Amino acid sequence: MDRTGSLKVIIICVAVVIAIASLVVSQTLTDRMKQEERTKMEIWTSAMQIMSNADSDADMTLVLRVLNGNNTIPVVVVDDNGMIQDYRNLDISRSDSLASLHEQVAEICKAGKNIRFYLNDRAGNVDHGQFVDVYYDDSLLLRQLAVFPYVQLGVVIIFVIIAAYLLTNMKKVEQNRVWVGLSRETAHQLGTPISSLMAWKDLLEEDHPDDAAVKEMGKDIEVLKTVVDRFSKIGSEPEVEICDISEIIKDRAEYISRRISNKIDVRCEMPAHHVKALVSHTLFEWVIENLCKNAADAMDGVGAIILTHGKSDKKIWVEVSDNGKGIPKSKYKTIFNPGYTTKERGWGLGLSLSKRIIEEYHKGRIYVKYSELGKGTTFRIELRDVSV
Repeated sequence: MDRTGSLKVIIICVAVVIAIASLVVSQTLTDRMKQEERTKMEIWTSAMQIMSNADSDADMTLVLRVLNGNNTIPVVVVDDNGMIQDYRNLDISRSDSLASLHEQVAEICKAGKNIRFYLNDRAGNVDHGQFVDVYYDDSLLLRQLAVFPYVQLGVVIIFVIIAAYLLTNMKKVEQNRVWVGLSRETAHQLGTPISSLMAWKDLLEEDHPDDAAVKEMGKDIEVLKTVVDRFSKIGSEPEVEICDISEIIKDRAEYISRRISNKIDVRCEMPAHHVKALVSHTLFEWVIENLCKNAADAMDGVGAIILTHGKSDKKIWVEVSDNGKGIPKSKYKTIFNPGYTTKERGWGLGLSLSKRIIEEYHKGRIYVKYSELGKGTTFRIELRDVSV
């Protein structure tokens, strides 16, 4: 696992610990507050009972202070006939306040939080036939505290998503810098020996103008110049133009067939009409080369590579198929990651560069359309059809 992946795991683990700790602490505090509010309501109910059963000349100062001290807990006092005797801390703001009151009372009664006390008869004895129910609900503070851990959990999740996104972008930026630096340094390092080779070729042509080896040397120098041009374009916005995709594919197929095993059949299945697209000629042919080279490597020197293309669904598509080893479905996306390779001496850059060229520079798409182990693979490139 790379550094970015490790940081993601650490952030997720920390977030999970914070979330669990928050839920546990909040639940503990909520339970304590519920118990405190229950105790307060028991005291409030006792004060209500004293008030109801007290003589007219008794000093009710302390009792009234207790009754009037409840400014947070919603409470409704209902007699044994179901009539509302008193209520506190309820939001009765509608014009039909009586209907609104009964709705809130019904909700509080449904919650089942109530304390009952019995009234005294005329002789001062407890009359079990007459009673009063005190229904109460959670205070606003308690309801907010109950919701708070879920809000905090949402904040933690958002934090994890943002952190993961930033880490991923940081990794991409870092990779881009590596690609750009490596590409430009490669182009720079190749420039000097290519210039020297060109000078030597010119000298050899003067002495041996018809030598086939000198002509082949000239072709290879042109290939090196093309490679330098490709690498120099990485990291900058390439110039695109309307190009004949059919000709590019045909040219690259001929080029690849001369440089791989003669037991590999490279053929093009061209449509009746040539297809044109808005591409960078140098970079697009590089992608075709990379796909063909990967296909050749997958066949161990024996097999067939088929290149085809066409138009459909307002897109221009190109497919490179082989009958090689195939790719496991779990690796369809992994193979485009920088550094991924199955070859002993491979760098794992070809498909990664191809993906960058198609998706970032041409705003297209490249993916594994089909693959089956032991039967082969088909890569598909999709580009915008500018003619639509």
